[in-house]
Amino acid sequence: MVLQMSANSRSNRAPLLSIYAALVFAFVYLPIVVLIIYSFNRDGVGGFPPRHFTLDWYRQLFADGPIWDSVFNSLIVAASSVALSLTLGLLAALALDRATFPGKALFRRLALLPLILPGIITGLSLLMFAVSAGAQLSLFTVFLGHGTALISVATTELFAGLQKMDRAQEEASLDLGATPWQTFWRVTLPNLKLSLIAAGLLIFTLSMDEIAVTFFLIGRDNTLPLEIWGRLRRGITPEINAVSTLIFTVSVGLIIIWYRVRTRSLGADTPEFVETR
Repeated sequence: MVLQMSANSRSNRAPLLSIYAALVFAFVYLPIVVLIIYSFNRDGVGGFPPRHFTLDWYRQLFADGPIWDSVFNSLIVAASSVALSLTLGLLAALALDRATFPGKALFRRLALLPLILPGIITGLSLLMFAVSAGAQLSLFTVFLGHGTALISVATTELFAGLQKMDRAQEEASLDLGATPWQTFWRVTLPNLKLSLIAAGLLIFTLSMDEIAVTFFLIGRDNTLPLEIWGRLRRGITPEINAVSTLIFTVSVGLIIIWYRVRTRSLGADTPEFVETR
Protein backbone atom coordinates (compact mmCIF):
# COMPACT_ATOMS: atom_id res chain seq x y z
CA MET A 1 0.00 0.00 0.00
CA VAL A 2 2.81 2.38 0.91
CA LEU A 3 4.65 1.59 -2.32
CA GLN A 4 1.48 2.18 -4.33
CA MET A 5 0.90 5.57 -2.67
CA SER A 6 4.52 6.55 -3.32
CA ALA A 7 4.20 5.57 -6.99
CA ASN A 8 0.96 7.55 -7.32
CA SER A 9 2.60 10.58 -5.70
CA ARG A 10 5.50 10.43 -8.15
CA SER A 11 3.16 10.09 -11.13
CA ASN A 12 1.16 13.11 -9.92
CA ARG A 13 4.31 15.22 -9.58
CA ALA A 14 5.72 14.22 -12.97
CA PRO A 15 3.40 16.45 -15.10
CA LEU A 16 3.99 19.43 -12.81
CA LEU A 17 7.75 18.96 -13.00
CA SER A 18 7.54 18.69 -16.78
CA ILE A 19 5.53 21.90 -17.01
CA TYR A 20 7.95 23.67 -14.69
CA ALA A 21 10.95 22.48 -16.71
CA ALA A 22 9.28 23.61 -19.94
CA LEU A 23 8.63 27.08 -18.48
CA VAL A 24 12.25 27.40 -17.31
CA PHE A 25 13.62 26.41 -20.71
CA ALA A 26 11.20 28.78 -22.44
CA PHE A 27 12.29 31.64 -20.17
CA VAL A 28 15.96 30.97 -20.94
CA TYR A 29 15.87 30.11 -24.63
CA LEU A 30 12.82 31.85 -26.08
CA PRO A 31 14.60 35.25 -26.26
CA ILE A 32 17.43 33.58 -28.19
CA VAL A 33 14.93 32.05 -30.60
CA VAL A 34 13.32 35.48 -31.12
CA LEU A 35 16.77 37.03 -31.73
CA ILE A 36 17.55 34.41 -34.39
CA ILE A 37 14.19 34.92 -36.10
CA TYR A 38 14.63 38.68 -36.25
CA SER A 39 18.06 38.28 -37.82
CA PHE A 40 16.14 37.13 -40.92
CA ASN A 41 13.37 39.74 -40.70
CA ARG A 42 13.34 42.17 -43.64
CA ASP A 43 11.31 44.76 -41.71
CA GLY A 44 13.84 45.15 -38.91
CA VAL A 45 13.19 44.59 -35.22
CA GLY A 46 9.66 45.94 -34.81
CA GLY A 47 6.52 43.88 -35.15
CA PHE A 48 5.88 40.27 -34.17
CA PRO A 49 5.68 37.80 -35.73
CA PRO A 50 8.00 38.66 -38.63
CA ARG A 51 6.34 38.31 -42.02
CA HIS A 52 9.10 38.91 -44.55
CA PHE A 53 12.35 36.94 -44.37
CA THR A 54 15.62 37.89 -46.02
CA LEU A 55 19.37 37.29 -45.88
CA ASP A 56 20.16 40.98 -46.49
CA TRP A 57 21.27 41.54 -42.89
CA TYR A 58 23.82 38.76 -43.18
CA ARG A 59 25.08 40.23 -46.47
CA GLN A 60 25.41 43.60 -44.74
CA LEU A 61 27.20 41.94 -41.85
CA PHE A 62 29.78 40.25 -44.06
CA ALA A 63 30.51 43.60 -45.73
CA ASP A 64 31.02 45.37 -42.38
CA GLY A 65 34.77 45.96 -41.95
CA PRO A 66 34.84 47.08 -38.27
CA ILE A 67 32.88 44.00 -37.21
CA TRP A 68 35.38 41.66 -38.86
CA ASP A 69 38.32 43.62 -37.47
CA SER A 70 36.89 43.04 -34.00
CA VAL A 71 36.34 39.35 -34.82
CA PHE A 72 40.00 39.06 -35.84
CA ASN A 73 41.07 40.76 -32.59
CA SER A 74 38.90 38.41 -30.55
CA LEU A 75 40.37 35.38 -32.31
CA ILE A 76 43.93 36.57 -31.59
CA VAL A 77 43.14 37.17 -27.92
CA ALA A 78 41.28 33.87 -27.53
CA ALA A 79 44.00 31.76 -29.19
CA SER A 80 46.72 33.45 -27.13
CA SER A 81 44.69 33.00 -23.95
CA VAL A 82 44.31 29.30 -24.67
CA ALA A 83 48.09 28.91 -24.97
CA LEU A 84 48.81 30.85 -21.77
CA SER A 85 46.05 29.27 -19.70
CA LEU A 86 46.89 25.72 -20.76
CA THR A 87 50.60 26.21 -20.06
CA LEU A 88 50.16 27.66 -16.58
CA GLY A 89 47.15 25.48 -15.82
CA LEU A 90 49.09 22.33 -16.68
CA LEU A 91 51.91 23.34 -14.34
CA ALA A 92 49.40 24.07 -11.56
CA ALA A 93 47.59 20.76 -12.12
CA LEU A 94 50.87 18.83 -12.04
CA ALA A 95 51.82 20.55 -8.79
CA LEU A 96 48.47 19.70 -7.19
CA ASP A 97 48.50 16.08 -8.38
CA ARG A 98 52.16 15.10 -8.12
CA ALA A 99 53.86 17.36 -5.57
CA THR A 100 53.70 17.85 -1.82
CA PHE A 101 54.72 21.26 -0.52
CA PRO A 102 53.86 23.69 2.30
CA GLY A 103 50.75 25.74 1.64
CA LYS A 104 49.31 23.31 -0.90
CA ALA A 105 45.77 23.76 0.42
CA LEU A 106 46.07 27.55 0.03
CA PHE A 107 47.53 27.13 -3.46
CA ARG A 108 44.60 24.94 -4.46
CA ARG A 109 42.13 27.59 -3.31
CA LEU A 110 44.02 30.37 -5.06
CA ALA A 111 44.00 28.32 -8.29
CA LEU A 112 40.20 28.17 -8.11
CA LEU A 113 39.71 31.80 -7.05
CA PRO A 114 39.18 33.25 -10.59
CA LEU A 115 36.20 30.90 -10.99
CA ILE A 116 34.54 32.48 -7.97
CA LEU A 117 35.40 36.15 -8.41
CA PRO A 118 33.03 38.32 -10.49
CA GLY A 119 34.50 39.43 -13.79
CA ILE A 120 34.28 43.09 -12.82
CA ILE A 121 36.52 42.48 -9.77
CA THR A 122 39.04 40.55 -11.84
CA GLY A 123 39.06 43.20 -14.57
CA LEU A 124 39.41 46.11 -12.15
CA SER A 125 42.23 44.37 -10.26
CA LEU A 126 44.12 43.66 -13.47
CA LEU A 127 43.58 47.26 -14.61
CA MET A 128 45.11 48.58 -11.38
CA PHE A 129 48.04 46.21 -11.79
CA ALA A 130 48.58 47.27 -15.42
CA VAL A 131 48.49 50.96 -14.46
CA SER A 132 50.92 50.46 -11.57
CA ALA A 133 53.25 48.53 -13.90
CA GLY A 134 53.11 51.31 -16.49
CA ALA A 135 51.68 49.03 -19.18
CA GLN A 136 49.75 50.60 -22.05
CA LEU A 137 46.27 49.17 -22.46
CA SER A 138 46.01 47.15 -25.67
CA LEU A 139 45.10 43.72 -26.96
CA PHE A 140 48.19 42.46 -25.12
CA THR A 141 46.76 43.47 -21.74
CA VAL A 142 43.44 41.90 -22.72
CA PHE A 143 45.28 38.68 -23.58
CA LEU A 144 47.05 38.71 -20.20
CA GLY A 145 43.74 39.36 -18.46
CA HIS A 146 41.90 36.54 -20.20
CA GLY A 147 44.80 34.14 -19.75
CA THR A 148 45.01 34.93 -16.04
CA ALA A 149 41.27 34.75 -15.44
CA LEU A 150 40.92 31.40 -17.24
CA ILE A 151 43.89 29.56 -15.69
CA SER A 152 41.53 28.04 -13.14
CA VAL A 153 39.45 26.47 -15.93
CA ALA A 154 42.53 24.79 -17.37
CA THR A 155 43.74 23.72 -13.92
CA THR A 156 40.43 22.08 -13.06
CA GLU A 157 40.14 20.20 -16.36
CA LEU A 158 43.75 19.01 -16.43
CA PHE A 159 43.76 18.03 -12.77
CA ALA A 160 40.75 15.80 -13.45
CA GLY A 161 42.61 14.27 -16.42
CA LEU A 162 45.68 13.58 -14.28
CA GLN A 163 43.52 11.94 -11.61
CA LYS A 164 42.07 9.63 -14.26
CA MET A 165 45.45 8.71 -15.75
CA ASP A 166 47.05 5.30 -15.22
CA ARG A 167 50.31 6.05 -13.43
CA ALA A 168 51.68 2.60 -14.28
CA GLN A 169 52.61 3.78 -17.80
CA GLU A 170 54.79 6.55 -16.39
CA GLU A 171 56.41 4.18 -13.92
CA ALA A 172 57.14 1.72 -16.71
CA SER A 173 58.71 4.47 -18.81
CA LEU A 174 60.98 5.48 -15.94
CA ASP A 175 61.90 1.85 -15.23
CA LEU A 176 62.93 1.43 -18.89
CA GLY A 177 65.46 4.24 -18.56
CA ALA A 178 63.55 7.29 -19.78
CA THR A 179 64.22 10.57 -18.02
CA PRO A 180 61.35 12.38 -16.24
CA TRP A 181 61.31 14.94 -19.07
CA GLN A 182 61.10 12.21 -21.73
CA THR A 183 58.35 10.48 -19.75
CA PHE A 184 56.39 13.73 -19.57
CA TRP A 185 56.60 14.36 -23.34
CA ARG A 186 56.07 10.77 -24.50
CA VAL A 187 53.67 9.38 -21.89
CA THR A 188 52.04 12.02 -19.68
CA LEU A 189 51.26 14.65 -22.31
CA PRO A 190 49.81 12.23 -24.91
CA ASN A 191 47.54 10.75 -22.23
CA LEU A 192 46.30 14.28 -21.44
CA LYS A 193 45.55 15.05 -25.10
CA LEU A 194 41.76 14.87 -24.78
CA SER A 195 41.78 16.89 -21.55
CA LEU A 196 43.95 19.53 -23.21
CA ILE A 197 41.60 19.74 -26.20
CA ALA A 198 38.52 19.94 -23.96
CA ALA A 199 40.06 22.66 -21.77
CA GLY A 200 41.29 24.58 -24.83
CA LEU A 201 37.85 24.60 -26.45
CA LEU A 202 36.17 25.79 -23.27
CA ILE A 203 38.76 28.52 -22.68
CA PHE A 204 38.47 29.67 -26.30
CA THR A 205 34.68 29.94 -26.00
CA LEU A 206 34.83 31.83 -22.70
CA SER A 207 37.49 34.21 -24.03
CA MET A 208 35.50 35.00 -27.18
CA ASP A 209 32.46 35.92 -25.05
CA GLU A 210 34.31 37.76 -22.26
CA ILE A 211 33.29 41.39 -21.81
CA ALA A 212 33.85 42.39 -18.15
CA VAL A 213 37.62 41.83 -18.04
CA THR A 214 37.99 43.10 -21.62
CA PHE A 215 36.16 46.34 -20.84
CA PHE A 216 38.76 47.36 -18.25
CA LEU A 217 41.85 46.27 -20.20
CA ILE A 218 41.08 47.22 -23.81
CA GLY A 219 42.91 49.99 -25.62
CA ARG A 220 41.95 51.51 -28.97
CA ASP A 221 41.15 48.19 -30.65
CA ASN A 222 37.82 46.53 -30.00
CA THR A 223 36.99 42.89 -29.51
CA LEU A 224 33.72 41.54 -30.87
CA PRO A 225 31.69 41.70 -27.61
CA LEU A 226 32.73 45.32 -27.04
CA GLU A 227 32.01 46.23 -30.69
CA ILE A 228 28.50 44.84 -30.26
CA TRP A 229 28.13 46.64 -26.92
CA GLY A 230 29.11 49.95 -28.50
CA ARG A 231 26.61 49.55 -31.32
CA LEU A 232 23.80 48.60 -28.96
CA ARG A 233 23.94 52.13 -27.54
CA ARG A 234 22.38 53.25 -30.82
CA GLY A 235 19.69 50.58 -30.58
CA ILE A 236 19.24 46.96 -31.58
CA THR A 237 19.56 46.40 -35.33
CA PRO A 238 19.00 43.27 -37.41
CA GLU A 239 22.73 43.29 -38.18
CA ILE A 240 23.45 42.91 -34.45
CA ASN A 241 20.92 40.09 -34.37
CA ALA A 242 22.74 38.43 -37.26
CA VAL A 243 26.19 38.58 -35.65
CA SER A 244 24.69 37.44 -32.32
CA THR A 245 23.15 34.46 -34.10
CA LEU A 246 26.54 33.52 -35.55
CA ILE A 247 28.21 33.88 -32.13
CA PHE A 248 25.53 31.72 -30.54
CA THR A 249 25.91 29.03 -33.20
CA VAL A 250 29.71 28.91 -32.91
CA SER A 251 29.59 28.94 -29.09
CA VAL A 252 27.09 26.10 -28.94
CA GLY A 253 29.15 24.10 -31.45
CA LEU A 254 32.34 24.55 -29.44
CA ILE A 255 30.61 23.64 -26.18
CA ILE A 256 29.15 20.48 -27.73
CA ILE A 257 32.59 19.48 -29.00
CA TRP A 258 34.08 20.28 -25.57
CA TYR A 259 31.44 18.16 -23.82
CA ARG A 260 31.96 15.17 -26.09
CA VAL A 261 35.75 15.34 -25.81
CA ARG A 262 35.53 15.72 -22.04
CA THR A 263 33.16 12.75 -21.81
CA ARG A 264 35.55 10.58 -23.81
CA SER A 265 38.47 11.73 -21.69
CA LEU A 266 36.99 11.43 -18.21
CA GLY A 267 34.09 9.04 -18.57
CA ALA A 268 30.77 9.51 -16.89
CA ASP A 269 32.19 10.11 -13.42
CA THR A 270 34.57 13.06 -13.33
CA PRO A 271 36.91 13.01 -10.31
CA GLU A 272 36.26 15.78 -7.81
CA PHE A 273 38.83 18.57 -7.56
CA VAL A 274 40.06 17.71 -4.08
CA GLU A 275 43.24 18.28 -2.13
CA THR A 276 45.84 15.53 -2.30
CA ARG A 277 48.20 15.21 0.63
